[in-house]
Amino acid sequence: MSDHAADRATETFVAHRNLLFTVAYEMLGSAADAEDVLQETWLRWVKVDPEEVRDERAYLVRITTRQALNRLRTMKRRKEAYVGPWLPEPLLTTPDVAEDVELAESVSMALMLVLETLTPTERAVFVLREVFDVSYDEIAAAVDKTPPAVRQIAHRARQHVDARRPRAAVSQRQTKAALQSFQRAIETRDLQGLLDVLAPDVVLIGDGGGLKQAGLRPVVGADKAIRYILGGIGKTPATLTSEPTVVNGSPGLVLRLDGELDGVMAIRVDDDRITGVYYVRNPEKLSRVESETPLTLR
Repeated sequence: MSDHAADRATETFVAHRNLLFTVAYEMLGSAADAEDVLQETWLRWVKVDPEEVRDERAYLVRITTRQALNRLRTMKRRKEAYVGPWLPEPLLTTPDVAEDVELAESVSMALMLVLETLTPTERAVFVLREVFDVSYDEIAAAVDKTPPAVRQIAHRARQHVDARRPRAAVSQRQTKAALQSFQRAIETRDLQGLLDVLAPDVVLIGDGGGLKQAGLRPVVGADKAIRYILGGIGKTPATLTSEPTVVNGSPGLVLRLDGELDGVMAIRVDDDRITGVYYVRNPEKLSRVESETPLTLR
């Protein structure tokens, strides 16, 4: 490859890097694996003759999708051996992500967990079609299926996700208000305050990955969730502090013990009550919460 061609390849890749990372992350739920996929995409991209590429963005998305699909299948084995519940790797996101309702929902912990219930191909098709509005023909080329087959997969995946996604998207303001009430109740150990903000059927999921203490299964119900919070997170000899932030496009908390990062908490809100609490403590998943990660749909 000539110097001019190499410069052009680099310029094109950098121009689309945030988009490619977003595609890979939404397919994998892991920033570390998404970065590996981008490295693999780059190694393949520099071997391509640019004169043979009509749509550089579509071509790069196709490479990224194929590499992410390969990694999804290997990740399945890793998750089967994972200690306790598996949560997506949380990202500290830039303000523009929170302002983009569609993007914020697509990377929310709640929806990312729903995507975990899809097969690898269903997840790829759903993400490309519903989130990034990629054409059926382009998706078919990326996943090695015919366009009619992709349409069927997309329909099936959409039905599956719609049946499990939040009933109605709530505003950032509502989520922030619920989080503030939750944070205040934790810090003051206010039992009634927690009962007021948590839905009766709230589900709390902790992810320690076997490296930090967390429940080995989801905690269901407000009473059990409160016992978990006040008996674990809220009752410790160390000083617990919580800082409001934006996690995966939505209000969240960064929790520290004696100033050291302990975990990241995201919530799901329905009808002004918290119906989901997602607490990531696995230190291997906390590298992206000290600096913002840019994401984009374009």
